[in-house]
Amino acid sequence: MNASASASAPTTADTLRSALGGLLDGLPPKQAAAAVERLIANYRGRTPTDAPVLRDRSDVAAYAAYRMPATFEAVRAALDGLAEAAPDWVPGSHVDVGGGTGAATWAVDTTWDGPRTTTVLDWAEPALALGRELAASSPSAVLRGAEWRRAVIGAGLALPEADLVTVSYVLGELTPEARRAVVAEAARAGQAVVLIEPGTPEGYLRIREAREQLIGAGLRVAAPCPHDGTCPIEVGRDWCHFSARVSRSSLHRQVKGGSLPYEDEKFSYVAATRFPVEPAPFRITRKPQIRKGLVLLDLCGPSEGPSAGLTRATVTKRHGDLYKAARDADWGREWPPGS
Repeated sequence: MNASASASAPTTADTLRSALGGLLDGLPPKQAAAAVERLIANYRGRTPTDAPVLRDRSDVAAYAAYRMPATFEAVRAALDGLAEAAPDWVPGSHVDVGGGTGAATWAVDTTWDGPRTTTVLDWAEPALALGRELAASSPSAVLRGAEWRRAVIGAGLALPEADLVTVSYVLGELTPEARRAVVAEAARAGQAVVLIEPGTPEGYLRIREAREQLIGAGLRVAAPCPHDGTCPIEVGRDWCHFSARVSRSSLHRQVKGGSLPYEDEKFSYVAATRFPVEPAPFRITRKPQIRKGLVLLDLCGPSEGPSAGLTRATVTKRHGDLYKAARDADWGREWPPGS
């Protein structure tokens, strides 16, 4: 991540939370909660459709207040993986497919500095209208200047060519045919493509299928995988997913209950590019287990060699600085750090 952008990340997140704060004013709590419950079912991938999930202002307000912070944090974490693999690359143009209220555009603006054209495509006009309204409150000239355009997300989608194409929490809304068409068009139009889905077994399978499609289209995997080979996970026994911490809003507490000020958003993703990248040699695939005098790291490694596939590393005090790094390591980060 660009050092300046990293320093501004909390400010961007706080600005977004502040902009979301008043969205539910005037909306009955029961109506907001009902809209959220329906949206949760959709975003878990249970009801693929060929129609917009966000139907009216009430849906959009509930979605933005409840889901937008989590989507923002998940996309930001995925973009970190791409930025680590391509540290000298900065996108000058960005297209967000099915971008809704614009969480991914905020995440991109957090990850990279510099001028950039941004286009958000969605089939729900109420979502685009609210996204435009939220962006207007941002201190970022890139967000304020973004173009918000209505488009049918599915077969027949035509994207402008862009340095970066993002598709976050969208594939699960689509029929299989529409899903393949969207991934194919993203691969055609983008120099880099980042796809994010919920961190469920179903979401992982959609990402796994899309990953194979991107590789087949000539792109190379930048993150999270250390290689372009077959995923070593046995389908049905496990799934690849990661976690991002999200501050809980009052609507979160109303719908889910509980007293913690945060929750962890689980997500699966793939980032792939048409330009050279340096993927992580290993990726931490589970929360590190810290024991007395040692740390256990579950890793995904190269596709060949003695450390291929899924392995577990034991890092002890005898490893010196590496042990200190292991104690501070996060689920989803590259290993060893700075490699």
